[in-house]
Amino acid sequence: MNRQRKILIIEDEQDIARIIKDYISKNGYEATIAGNGKDALLAIELLNPEFIILDIMLPDIDGIELCRQIRENNNVPILILSARGSDTDKVLGLGFGADDYMTKPFSLTELLARIKSNLRRVESMVSAPPKQPDNEDILHFGTVTIDKKGYKVTNEGNEISLSAKELELLFFLSKHRNQVFSKSQLLDAVWGYTAYGDESTITVYIRRIREKLEVDPSNPKYIKTVWGIGYKFSFDE
Repeated sequence: MNRQRKILIIEDEQDIARIIKDYISKNGYEATIAGNGKDALLAIELLNPEFIILDIMLPDIDGIELCRQIRENNNVPILILSARGSDTDKVLGLGFGADDYMTKPFSLTELLARIKSNLRRVESMVSAPPKQPDNEDILHFGTVTIDKKGYKVTNEGNEISLSAKELELLFFLSKHRNQVFSKSQLLDAVWGYTAYGDESTITVYIRRIREKLEVDPSNPKYIKTVWGIGYKFSFDE
Protein backbone atom coordinates (compact mmCIF):
# COMPACT_ATOMS: atom_id res chain seq x y z
CA MET A 1 0.00 0.00 0.00
CA ASN A 2 1.39 3.40 -0.97
CA ARG A 3 2.08 5.77 1.89
CA GLN A 4 0.05 8.93 2.21
CA ARG A 5 1.80 12.12 1.15
CA LYS A 6 1.70 14.82 3.82
CA ILE A 7 0.10 18.15 2.91
CA LEU A 8 -0.05 21.24 5.11
CA ILE A 9 -2.96 23.64 4.58
CA ILE A 10 -2.18 27.14 5.91
CA GLU A 11 -5.58 28.82 5.93
CA ASP A 12 -7.32 30.87 8.65
CA GLU A 13 -10.84 30.50 7.20
CA GLN A 14 -11.88 27.30 8.94
CA ASP A 15 -14.68 26.38 6.51
CA ILE A 16 -12.37 26.62 3.49
CA ALA A 17 -9.57 24.79 5.27
CA ARG A 18 -11.91 21.96 6.30
CA ILE A 19 -13.35 21.60 2.78
CA ILE A 20 -9.84 21.37 1.29
CA LYS A 21 -8.71 18.91 3.95
CA ASP A 22 -11.73 16.63 3.53
CA TYR A 23 -11.41 16.61 -0.26
CA ILE A 24 -7.70 15.86 -0.49
CA SER A 25 -7.92 13.34 2.38
CA LYS A 26 -10.56 11.41 0.42
CA ASN A 27 -8.07 11.36 -2.47
CA GLY A 28 -5.36 9.65 -0.48
CA TYR A 29 -3.38 12.46 1.17
CA GLU A 30 -2.63 13.11 4.84
CA ALA A 31 -3.74 16.70 5.45
CA THR A 32 -3.03 19.00 8.40
CA ILE A 33 -4.41 22.51 8.96
CA ALA A 34 -2.54 25.50 10.42
CA GLY A 35 -4.62 28.63 10.98
CA ASN A 36 -1.78 31.15 11.21
CA GLY A 37 1.86 31.66 10.34
CA LYS A 38 3.25 30.77 13.77
CA ASP A 39 1.44 27.44 13.85
CA ALA A 40 2.44 26.82 10.23
CA LEU A 41 6.17 27.18 10.92
CA LEU A 42 5.86 24.82 13.88
CA ALA A 43 3.91 22.29 11.80
CA ILE A 44 6.55 22.40 9.06
CA GLU A 45 9.27 21.69 11.61
CA LEU A 46 7.36 18.83 13.26
CA LEU A 47 5.63 17.21 10.28
CA ASN A 48 8.00 17.89 7.37
CA PRO A 49 5.13 18.18 4.84
CA GLU A 50 5.68 17.30 1.19
CA PHE A 51 3.35 19.99 -0.15
CA ILE A 52 2.04 23.28 1.24
CA ILE A 53 -1.17 25.13 0.37
CA LEU A 54 -0.68 28.70 1.58
CA ASP A 55 -3.31 31.44 1.83
CA ILE A 56 -1.96 34.97 1.41
CA MET A 57 -4.29 36.58 3.97
CA LEU A 58 -3.32 35.28 7.41
CA PRO A 59 -4.09 36.93 10.78
CA ASP A 60 -0.53 37.24 12.07
CA ILE A 61 1.73 37.45 9.00
CA ASP A 62 1.36 38.12 5.30
CA GLY A 63 1.37 34.86 3.37
CA ILE A 64 3.99 36.06 0.91
CA GLU A 65 6.35 36.92 3.79
CA LEU A 66 5.66 33.48 5.26
CA CYS A 67 6.49 31.93 1.88
CA ARG A 68 9.81 33.79 1.91
CA GLN A 69 10.59 32.50 5.42
CA ILE A 70 9.77 28.92 4.47
CA ARG A 71 12.00 29.17 1.40
CA GLU A 72 15.02 30.20 3.47
CA ASN A 73 15.65 26.57 4.43
CA ASN A 74 13.01 24.40 2.78
CA ASN A 75 12.33 23.50 -0.87
CA VAL A 76 8.88 21.97 -0.27
CA PRO A 77 6.48 22.82 -3.15
CA ILE A 78 4.22 25.75 -2.21
CA LEU A 79 0.91 26.64 -3.84
CA ILE A 80 -0.44 30.08 -2.95
CA LEU A 81 -4.17 30.73 -2.57
CA SER A 82 -5.46 34.28 -2.75
CA ALA A 83 -8.77 36.09 -2.93
CA ARG A 84 -6.84 38.88 -4.60
CA GLY A 85 -6.41 38.26 -8.30
CA SER A 86 -3.96 41.03 -9.08
CA ASP A 87 -0.78 40.39 -11.04
CA THR A 88 1.15 42.07 -8.22
CA ASP A 89 0.26 39.28 -5.83
CA LYS A 90 1.24 36.71 -8.40
CA VAL A 91 4.61 38.28 -9.15
CA LEU A 92 5.42 38.69 -5.47
CA GLY A 93 4.32 35.18 -4.58
CA LEU A 94 6.28 33.48 -7.33
CA GLY A 95 9.23 35.79 -6.79
CA PHE A 96 9.55 34.70 -3.17
CA GLY A 97 9.63 31.04 -4.13
CA ALA A 98 6.07 29.79 -4.57
CA ASP A 99 5.73 27.03 -7.15
CA ASP A 100 2.11 27.65 -8.08
CA TYR A 101 -0.76 30.08 -7.61
CA MET A 102 -4.56 29.88 -7.56
CA THR A 103 -7.18 32.58 -7.08
CA LYS A 104 -10.29 32.10 -4.93
CA PRO A 105 -12.85 30.86 -5.69
CA PHE A 106 -11.24 27.76 -7.14
CA SER A 107 -12.16 24.26 -8.23
CA LEU A 108 -11.21 21.43 -5.86
CA THR A 109 -10.62 19.25 -8.91
CA GLU A 110 -8.16 21.82 -10.25
CA LEU A 111 -6.45 22.09 -6.87
CA LEU A 112 -5.99 18.33 -6.74
CA ALA A 113 -4.55 18.36 -10.28
CA ARG A 114 -2.02 21.01 -9.25
CA ILE A 115 -1.01 19.01 -6.17
CA LYS A 116 -0.49 15.82 -8.18
CA SER A 117 1.45 17.63 -10.90
CA ASN A 118 3.86 19.31 -8.48
CA LEU A 119 4.42 16.14 -6.46
CA ARG A 120 5.12 14.16 -9.63
CA ARG A 121 7.77 16.68 -10.61
CA VAL A 122 9.48 16.45 -7.23
CA GLU A 123 9.30 12.66 -7.22
CA SER A 124 10.83 12.40 -10.69
CA MET A 125 13.70 14.66 -9.60
CA VAL A 126 14.45 12.57 -6.50
CA SER A 127 13.90 9.06 -7.89
CA ALA A 128 15.52 9.44 -11.30
CA PRO A 129 18.03 6.54 -11.67
CA PRO A 130 21.70 7.46 -12.01
CA LYS A 131 23.10 7.39 -15.50
CA GLN A 132 26.44 7.74 -17.16
CA PRO A 133 27.28 11.32 -18.15
CA ASP A 134 26.85 12.20 -21.78
CA ASN A 135 27.49 15.33 -23.76
CA GLU A 136 24.14 16.81 -22.72
CA ASP A 137 24.51 16.31 -18.95
CA ILE A 138 26.79 19.32 -18.54
CA LEU A 139 26.30 22.24 -20.90
CA HIS A 140 28.60 25.25 -21.19
CA PHE A 141 27.45 28.62 -22.48
CA GLY A 142 30.24 31.14 -22.08
CA THR A 143 30.79 31.58 -18.32
CA VAL A 144 27.58 29.72 -17.51
CA THR A 145 27.57 25.97 -16.80
CA ILE A 146 24.31 24.03 -16.59
CA ASP A 147 24.78 20.70 -14.82
CA LYS A 148 21.58 18.72 -15.36
CA LYS A 149 22.78 15.64 -13.52
CA GLY A 150 24.00 17.64 -10.52
CA TYR A 151 20.92 19.86 -10.75
CA LYS A 152 22.79 23.14 -10.46
CA VAL A 153 23.79 26.19 -12.48
CA THR A 154 27.00 28.17 -12.07
CA ASN A 155 28.30 31.40 -13.54
CA GLU A 156 32.06 31.96 -13.44
CA GLY A 157 32.26 29.08 -10.97
CA ASN A 158 29.73 30.57 -8.55
CA GLU A 159 26.50 28.64 -8.01
CA ILE A 160 23.32 30.55 -8.88
CA SER A 161 20.48 30.16 -6.42
CA LEU A 162 17.44 29.04 -8.43
CA SER A 163 14.19 27.56 -7.19
CA ALA A 164 13.22 24.05 -8.34
CA LYS A 165 10.82 25.37 -10.97
CA GLU A 166 13.33 27.97 -12.20
CA LEU A 167 15.88 25.19 -12.64
CA GLU A 168 13.44 22.96 -14.48
CA LEU A 169 12.41 25.74 -16.84
CA LEU A 170 16.03 26.69 -17.57
CA PHE A 171 17.00 23.03 -18.07
CA PHE A 172 14.15 22.48 -20.51
CA LEU A 173 14.95 25.56 -22.58
CA SER A 174 18.69 24.91 -22.68
CA LYS A 175 18.13 21.26 -23.60
CA HIS A 176 16.21 22.47 -26.66
CA ARG A 177 18.62 25.23 -27.62
CA ASN A 178 17.36 27.63 -30.31
CA GLN A 179 13.91 26.04 -30.32
CA VAL A 180 11.02 28.46 -29.72
CA PHE A 181 8.31 27.47 -27.23
CA SER A 182 5.00 29.17 -26.50
CA LYS A 183 4.00 29.86 -22.91
CA SER A 184 1.42 27.07 -22.99
CA GLN A 185 4.04 24.60 -24.23
CA LEU A 186 6.38 25.58 -21.40
CA LEU A 187 3.58 25.23 -18.85
CA ASP A 188 2.85 21.76 -20.12
CA ALA A 189 6.52 20.72 -20.21
CA VAL A 190 7.57 22.06 -16.80
CA TRP A 191 4.36 22.23 -14.74
CA GLY A 192 2.64 19.31 -16.39
CA TYR A 193 -0.70 20.92 -17.12
CA THR A 194 -2.21 23.32 -19.61
CA ALA A 195 -5.94 23.24 -18.90
CA TYR A 196 -5.42 24.86 -15.50
CA GLY A 197 -2.27 26.84 -16.19
CA ASP A 198 -1.91 30.60 -16.11
CA GLU A 199 0.51 31.70 -18.81
CA SER A 200 1.58 34.77 -16.84
CA THR A 201 3.41 32.31 -14.57
CA ILE A 202 5.93 31.77 -17.38
CA THR A 203 6.50 35.52 -17.72
CA VAL A 204 7.29 35.77 -14.01
CA TYR A 205 9.69 32.83 -14.04
CA ILE A 206 11.54 34.00 -17.14
CA ARG A 207 12.03 37.40 -15.51
CA ARG A 208 13.36 35.78 -12.32
CA ILE A 209 15.81 33.55 -14.20
CA ARG A 210 17.08 36.51 -16.24
CA GLU A 211 17.65 38.56 -13.08
CA LYS A 212 19.84 35.80 -11.66
CA LEU A 213 21.55 34.61 -14.84
CA GLU A 214 21.99 37.64 -17.08
CA VAL A 215 24.44 40.51 -16.71
CA ASP A 216 21.82 42.79 -18.26
CA PRO A 217 18.34 41.24 -17.79
CA SER A 218 16.75 43.88 -20.02
CA ASN A 219 19.02 42.77 -22.87
CA PRO A 220 19.24 39.00 -22.28
CA LYS A 221 22.09 36.97 -23.68
CA TYR A 222 20.60 33.53 -23.03
CA ILE A 223 16.81 33.47 -22.81
CA LYS A 224 15.42 35.43 -25.73
CA THR A 225 11.87 36.64 -26.27
CA VAL A 226 10.40 35.79 -29.65
CA TRP A 227 7.66 38.38 -29.88
CA GLY A 228 4.20 36.99 -30.57
CA ILE A 229 5.35 33.40 -30.07
CA GLY A 230 7.24 32.74 -26.83
CA TYR A 231 10.81 32.15 -25.67
CA LYS A 232 13.96 30.31 -26.69
CA PHE A 233 17.36 29.61 -25.17
CA SER A 234 20.07 30.93 -27.43
CA PHE A 235 23.76 31.66 -27.01
CA ASP A 236 26.08 33.23 -29.55
CA GLU A 237 29.63 31.98 -29.08
